[in-house]
Amino acid sequence: MSMFKKGGKKSTPNIGTSSDIVFMLLFFFMVTTQMRETENKVVVKLPTASESVKLERKDLSSYINVGTPITSLQAQYGNETRIQLNDSFKTTKDIRDFVAAERESMSEADRAFMTVCIRADENTRMGIVTDIKQELRRCSALKIMYSARKAD
Repeated sequence: MSMFKKGGKKSTPNIGTSSDIVFMLLFFFMVTTQMRETENKVVVKLPTASESVKLERKDLSSYINVGTPITSLQAQYGNETRIQLNDSFKTTKDIRDFVAAERESMSEADRAFMTVCIRADENTRMGIVTDIKQELRRCSALKIMYSARKAD
């Protein structure tokens, strides 16, 4: 008896293509999907912009949302314009703590490039936006951008 068979049918091992494809798709979406950091609690209909500038690094930007609370929260907070910092409603006095916390979460080299982006509803009074800007100046957050939608 010989140890090797001569001239037999050679079979190739089965490849589980369906499970491999599912695993690759799952891995792809896990790596590329970016989760929303905060939930919008205010209604923000952005005004149209005549010019636009794209942020170079979105990870260095912090967002302040200004507008009326969404309908599910209006019973609790009312219909007046509110300032949303992260996931809660705050006042202009809390902006200083917000900026300090955002700076602490960044590396020391990136802190100088931090941009504060104000997303204000088009019906928001300018006085509130001015108060926010004044508070940002007091805490030396001088790079400010305004979110707006592109003009048609």
